Amino acid sequence: MSDHADCRTGQPMEASVVVPSRGGAQRLPRLIGAFAVQEDAPAFEVHVVVDGDVDDSAGVLARLAAEHPDMALTWTVFPENRGRAAALNAGTAATTGRIVIRCDDDLEPGANYVRDHVRAHDAVMGGVIGLPRNVLPSTAYQRVYGDDADLLHAREAYALPADKVWRHWAGNVSLPRTLLNELGGYDEAYRRYGWEDVDLGYRIHAAGHPVRFVRELETPHHAAAVTTYSKARRALHSGASRQQFITSHGAAALGGDRAPSGLWGLAVRAVGAVTTEATLKPMAGAVDALADRLPKPVAEKLIALVVQGAAEAGRVRPRRATRRF
Repeated sequence: MSDHADCRTGQPMEASVVVPSRGGAQRLPRLIGAFAVQEDAPAFEVHVVVDGDVDDSAGVLARLAAEHPDMALTWTVFPENRGRAAALNAGTAATTGRIVIRCDDDLEPGANYVRDHVRAHDAVMGGVIGLPRNVLPSTAYQRVYGDDADLLHAREAYALPADKVWRHWAGNVSLPRTLLNELGGYDEAYRRYGWEDVDLGYRIHAAGHPVRFVRELETPHHAAAVTTYSKARRALHSGASRQQFITSHGAAALGGDRAPSGLWGLAVRAVGAVTTEATLKPMAGAVDALADRLPKPVAEKLIALVVQGAAEAGRVRPRRATRRF
C-alpha cells in the first residue's frame, strides 16, 4: 500500500489532484465541495499548496477537512510566495497518485471530473487538457469584449492541429506521474504570471508524447480577470514570462518572436512603449469607464489595444512586470 491511501477503501491512490493557491480562501470552499461529491471516481487525493498565506487559507482548509472527513484532503503552506511552478512541484512531491491532475483553485469541477481525467489516460501516455468555460460577473469588460473573446478562444483551440495543442496546457490538465517525473516537473525559473504551464506542455510534446483536448473535461472557471485592468496586468506579466520560454526553448518553438505589424501593430507598440505597472491601472480604468458608453466595435478595439499593448510591453521590456501574483 502507498503512503497515501483512500481513507474509505485503503486502496492506493489512482489520482492526485494538485491545487496551487494564493489568496484562495473564498474560492477553496467551492472547489473542495466539488471534489467531495465526485461520482464513479477511483481512489484520489487532493493536495492544496498555499503559496504564501495572505488570507488564512490554511484555516479554511482545516475547516473544510473537518467538514469532509471522508475526503483525502491535505495541504502545504509556503511561508512566502514562491510561484506556481514551485507550488505545483511541492504538491506533486507530497502525493502518490498514478495520474497527476493540476486543478487551479478557481475551477468548479463537475461530478465526473476525476473519473474522466483518469480514463483519458487508459490508452495513451501523454497529456490531457480540459478547456476552461469562464463564468464571470457582468462587467463592462466582459459585456463588450470578454464573452466574445472566450468563444473565439475555444473555437481556435479546438481547430488547432494536434502538434500545436500543447500551447493550451494550463490550469485543468493531467498526465501520468511517471511522465511528469521523467520531465523533471515544472520549471521554477518561471516566477512571473504564466508560462510555467505552457513550458511543461511544450516539453511533453517535444519528448514525443501527444497532448490532446478532452471535451468532457471542459470546466467552469471563475476567473479573476474581469476588468480591462486585471486582464491587461496578466497580459503584461505573461508577455514577460514568454521571454523566459524563449530563453529556454528558442523563439522557433512559438513560430518566431515578431513584433505586431501593420497600422494596428504600430498602435500596439505605441501603447506598449508607455505601459508600466504604474500607468496600466489608470489607462485601463479609463477604458472600462468608457466601454459601455461607446459603440461596441470602438470599445472592443480600445480594450484589445490596452491588453495587447500590455503584452507587448512585457515581451519587449520584461522588467516592467514587477509585482507578484
